[in-house]
Amino acid sequence: MKELLSGNAAIARGAFEAGITVAAGYPGTPSTEILENFAKYPDIYAQWSPNEKVALEVGAGASIAGARVLVTMKHVGVNVAADPLFTLSYTGVNGGLILISADDPGMHSSQNEQDNRFYALMNKIPCLEPSDSQEAKDMVAQGLEISEQFDTPVMLRLTTRVSHSQSFVEIEEPGPKNIRPYTKDPLKYVMVPAYGRLRRIFLEERTAQLKAYSENCPLNFIEWGDRNVGVITSGISYHYIKEALPNASVLKLGFTHPLPENLIKEFAAGVERLVVVEELEPFLELQIKALGLTVHGKDLLPSYGELSASIIARSLAPLGGIAVAEEYLAQPEVIAASETPLPGRPPVMCAGCPHRGVFYTLQKNKLVVSGDIGCYTLGSMSPLNAMDTCICMGASIGAALGMEKANPDMARRTVAVIGDSTFLHSGVTGLIDVVYNGGTSTVLILDNRTTAMTGHQENPATGSTLMGKPAPEVDLEALVRAIGVKRVRTVDPLNLKELDQAVKEETAAMEPSVIVVRRPCALLKKAITSEPAEVNKEICINCGICLKLGCPAISRQEDKAPPHVTAIQCNGCGLCLQVCPKGALVKRGEENA
Repeated sequence: MKELLSGNAAIARGAFEAGITVAAGYPGTPSTEILENFAKYPDIYAQWSPNEKVALEVGAGASIAGARVLVTMKHVGVNVAADPLFTLSYTGVNGGLILISADDPGMHSSQNEQDNRFYALMNKIPCLEPSDSQEAKDMVAQGLEISEQFDTPVMLRLTTRVSHSQSFVEIEEPGPKNIRPYTKDPLKYVMVPAYGRLRRIFLEERTAQLKAYSENCPLNFIEWGDRNVGVITSGISYHYIKEALPNASVLKLGFTHPLPENLIKEFAAGVERLVVVEELEPFLELQIKALGLTVHGKDLLPSYGELSASIIARSLAPLGGIAVAEEYLAQPEVIAASETPLPGRPPVMCAGCPHRGVFYTLQKNKLVVSGDIGCYTLGSMSPLNAMDTCICMGASIGAALGMEKANPDMARRTVAVIGDSTFLHSGVTGLIDVVYNGGTSTVLILDNRTTAMTGHQENPATGSTLMGKPAPEVDLEALVRAIGVKRVRTVDPLNLKELDQAVKEETAAMEPSVIVVRRPCALLKKAITSEPAEVNKEICINCGICLKLGCPAISRQEDKAPPHVTAIQCNGCGLCLQVCPKGALVKRGEENA
């Protein structure tokens, strides 16, 4: 039986069929749906961890105990998990362990664009790259076999296009869920220097074995065609090649570290010219050049953004002597000759978003805002324009302290903003740093009762687990007091007067302070809604102050016309009523003030 599955859903199915019983991760686009799908299967355990480091540590423990394990995260999450990953490469595994790195070429939902195949290279662990949903499912089982055969964690590198595109997948019955016996072995699992030196030797021996394995690995294969040009490729680029260069000879690499050097040399000898097509960095290209082979790659193709059949066709056509699909060569002209292009649709906070009032207040008070990763990063966008920095998960608090230490005059006019899930991910240690090192930073924890940006996942402060079981809620106020913060208060972001007063008082204080800004995400079922607002055009002076909220429910129908509220979008949060200087905005059905 076949089903139409996304790459993420196929990974989850493959994990279930291959006998994985423990899975952990942290939500992050494009990886999130893997664990959400896996958690629905019977007789397994799946969890959201506070961060990716913890997720991999949980996975390592489950593997050592004998279970087959899946650990999922997006590409920047591997940065967080790198500490245990580098040592896990030394210890190896007991039950097979697959680490999903979901890379994001094009930065659809990420703060940077990185190629995590280099983590496999640095860690000396195998890297597999599927090109579609069927391969994604199959490579889970194949990766587990490699993991257990060679005593190693295995990285399975997805990209956004593979994670989110759909293709047909063969559904099979799940295999047995066997737990390997655990044997105490300090030489293997206790990485003190004396034992680590022994495992370092093992690491090199294992790498040599993996190189030999890669030569005959069924995930690497040649498709002979026109031998004038040969293309070496991996991942989604394989399908682009089949569309753009349908007659080319292709070496498809599904096992991309370590590389099959002899197979590559054999392929190169069979073609006139060699081209490497890969997203993002020249990972394959550099290693192939190191073999002494002449190869085109990033001299023709971009090393940033997603590739496509049209990009490949246009980039490789100048080589000459290569059959390129004409429709892809013509595509740019077709686009240029099309009708008026659609207007841009920039990201925006939802109508009724509890973050909107926060950034309106911070901007009104002309504060420097050290920001973080989440929906609230949109506070940097016009018309709010209220965020100054955004670096990585948890960086808002440390950066605010750094600003204060570098320039004490900034202390009273700087705040850090961080979401509840992000605070628990990596903000707690930053706040400890503020208290310990005598900082006076004001931190706003934007508690919207969910991990909203990635699709409303649970976290340790929501009271529920990934598998839908009740869980203790982290008491954020008690937690920050335990850290040593004495000034702690909780406010409703839809009460602008209360919020403004809290911000003024806490930024003026000469000691650390935390404002927990609590209101459920407007898209949650538990969010409180009210009658939509409407504009009394007889009272409205068309000052445009309500438009500064950046609410998508408020707009001008025509240039210089009074603002209009689209009732179907408005959830009645009441912010516009509070900022209107003339009381021209009222709840629908109510009398004007």
